[in-house]
Amino acid sequence: MMQSLIETWFSWVHNWGYGGVVLLMAMESSIFPVPSELVIPPAAILAAQGGSMTLPGVILAGTFGSWLGAAITYWTALLVGRPVIMRFGKFFLMPPAKVERAERFMHRYEGGGIFFARLLPVIRHLISIPAGIIRMGFLKFSALTIVGSAIWCWVLAVLGQKVGNKLEPAQMEALKKGSGVDLTSLIHAVKYEALWIIAAVAVVCVLYFVAMRLTDHKKA
Repeated sequence: MMQSLIETWFSWVHNWGYGGVVLLMAMESSIFPVPSELVIPPAAILAAQGGSMTLPGVILAGTFGSWLGAAITYWTALLVGRPVIMRFGKFFLMPPAKVERAERFMHRYEGGGIFFARLLPVIRHLISIPAGIIRMGFLKFSALTIVGSAIWCWVLAVLGQKVGNKLEPAQMEALKKGSGVDLTSLIHAVKYEALWIIAAVAVVCVLYFVAMRLTDHKKA
């Protein structure tokens, strides 16, 4: 089933261009389990090979899609409220445990948490819920979401370029035609190249959390 979903997502990016990137990234920033790592890199690969998309365009489309999905989730959470989300969220892939985790993250790191959440799995697509529940200012929420999303999309786009440079000409031609592509190998290559990026993000997040903890200690 996952292989079928990945093939569908890839066809959206290939056939719909920027529209496919916006749609998939909006889904990724809401309640749908679409990994951004399987959206931006393939789009960047296609853009780097002289298709209808450009690398800056892919980054902008990914950033806009991320903000759009996050904004929809934010306003939904603000309008329906926490009790409704906690009661019915499990039917929309948002069980109480996940929502509570996002709430703890939000309360602990506040505005900075919105920014860094765009770089973290699991928390990334849920952080808009507590932001809406506590009625964080929408302009502030949007600014932090856009900056964090732009950085993440840029990182993934660069990753896509690196993977694309390692593809054989026959693989690249099949990728541009949208047929005959070994998606399993492509996914493995993307994940392998992403290891150093994930490690760097983890280091940045750890340093940020340590700084926040020390600041809290001084205040206490």
